Amino acid sequence: MKPPEAPAEHSEGPPRADFLRHEVLRNRSDFLRAARARRHATPSMLVQARRRGHDEVPGAVRVGFTCSRKVGNAVARNRAKRRLRAAARAVLPERGREGWDYVLVGRAGATAERSFDLLKKDLCTALDRLHGTSE
Repeated sequence: MKPPEAPAEHSEGPPRADFLRHEVLRNRSDFLRAARARRHATPSMLVQARRRGHDEVPGAVRVGFTCSRKVGNAVARNRAKRRLRAAARAVLPERGREGWDYVLVGRAGATAERSFDLLKKDLCTALDRLHGTSE
């Protein structure tokens, strides 16, 4: 009997290596610095963004995710954060900027229920507004 073959590589092109360089914010101090910076609210999330200073870690995009208890119980908060992470993976490689920190904050009754296409569109809109670009 033949062993199963490895799955075929995706033919859409090479993996986006630029997003492999992102880091996840984990320290409370990073979240607090982002909270004092620019922000833009959308129907499905709040996006906070700040450019890191010269004395901080340069380079890669850093992103954090958070949901308060207003979003719901632990299951609802984790679902909302999973959706925010997926939207960030889809949008930040093209719209994120190196040297910036982003925090995506889930909203009660919206982040988990909104369609994924609208969630991505909300993130694109917020990033355009935060960076001062419009399309």
